Amino acid sequence: MLTLVALMAPGVRAQPAGAPVSFADLAEKLLPAVVNISSSQVLNPEDRGPDMPQFPPGSPFEEFFKDYMDKNAPARPQRATSLGSGFVIDPSGLIVTNNHVIDGADEITVILQDDTNLKAELVGKDDRTDLALLRVKPSKPLPSVKFGDSDATRIGDWVLAIGNPFGLGGTVTSGILSARSRSINNEALVDFLQTDAAINRGNSGGPLFNLKGEVIGINTAIFSPSGGSVGIGFSVPSNIASVVVEQLKDYGRTRRGWLGVRIQDVTPEIAESLKLDSPRGALIADVTAGGPAEEAGLKAGDVVLSFDGKPVPEMKRLPRLVAETQIGRTADLEYWRDGKSNKVKVKVGDLEEAMKTGLVAGGESDDGGQVRLAGMTLAPLSDDLKDKYEVPDGTEGVVVTDVDAKSDAFEKGVRAGDIVREVKNEKVATPQDVSKLFAQAKEEGRKSVLVLISRQGDMRFVPLAVE
Repeated sequence: MLTLVALMAPGVRAQPAGAPVSFADLAEKLLPAVVNISSSQVLNPEDRGPDMPQFPPGSPFEEFFKDYMDKNAPARPQRATSLGSGFVIDPSGLIVTNNHVIDGADEITVILQDDTNLKAELVGKDDRTDLALLRVKPSKPLPSVKFGDSDATRIGDWVLAIGNPFGLGGTVTSGILSARSRSINNEALVDFLQTDAAINRGNSGGPLFNLKGEVIGINTAIFSPSGGSVGIGFSVPSNIASVVVEQLKDYGRTRRGWLGVRIQDVTPEIAESLKLDSPRGALIADVTAGGPAEEAGLKAGDVVLSFDGKPVPEMKRLPRLVAETQIGRTADLEYWRDGKSNKVKVKVGDLEEAMKTGLVAGGESDDGGQVRLAGMTLAPLSDDLKDKYEVPDGTEGVVVTDVDAKSDAFEKGVRAGDIVREVKNEKVATPQDVSKLFAQAKEEGRKSVLVLISRQGDMRFVPLAVE
């Protein structure tokens, strides 16, 4: 029997089924809609660091901190510049990017593919999803792209990333969708997409495309021990981004639904104790007084099983479902109490309005009582977190579960697992306590606040910037 062997010229490989021969046509079509973003701000000497902590007159710490501040203070104002990426979603000049690309900038410049420079104004921004919307005034309509359905993209599908890595300008890289529902920085509202397309510093804010040329993600972060791409990049899914961008366009801010609860995971032990058939849903740990949940009759100890007709398989699913629900809408909520399922109707509130009126402390949300503040993610000191971070018995305070590598807290040595014991010489027991004391310091016009940090029993004071 003859065996047929396909012979190919040396160096030529068979094209895998379904793989494009080239991305050239697609890249040529998309590149004009992707922009480079340059943002800058003036750093005055008094803005380069926190104020000196207040000590009693004559204290040796007073002289020590004064010498340190004097030696490290810059002589004159300086201008800091950062680079990132973005993309045009409306020919009239609306551009999407990451909030961290333009955060704090007093000048924002958008650079088109033909090197045209346009001054941009900030329409709105959202810290939680790290998104921002800019507006420029072009002399003619700009090439633009549209959002696609990120939920329709499957793991293994081809994706294309375009951006401005290291300030090099329009750069195209390809890869696949590697994973879904990644959680980074303990952010409950975003289930990030993961890709192996090369993403580096400067790609932030740039689009992740499918092969139809639709934006399915906004490239936001990378995992990189080396500082460069190692094939693990994260993007905000378009189905989340498109909702946020539309709100920023219409209102200049986000309008997220709010339930008024603090929640936690349902462990197998908790499920058994509540006679629940499996560990699912979101366990209500606390109900905010005057919030929608209290008005609907929900109590601590209830387990939310579904919201607005959608199941809640795990705790982190509920915040996103509530946040995406139209404010003022009455939604059906199924919950577990006293060994049986119950249903109630709840009118969804406005999270931002609740924060303004004081019903919710700054940074608080329906996600287990965590607070994001000063570059830190703070959480109540639960038994699970005590075990995870090996916190000594008898320790009181609030645990740091994550620290932004670009934050003042990180530069001062604060790390995940540290315990915040005191703020402004006042003991704290919840993340909301910390938030309120930081807010007080800001109202007093202070630029820094003294925080007592405990790490494995060792105590130290850290002055942290209020902003």
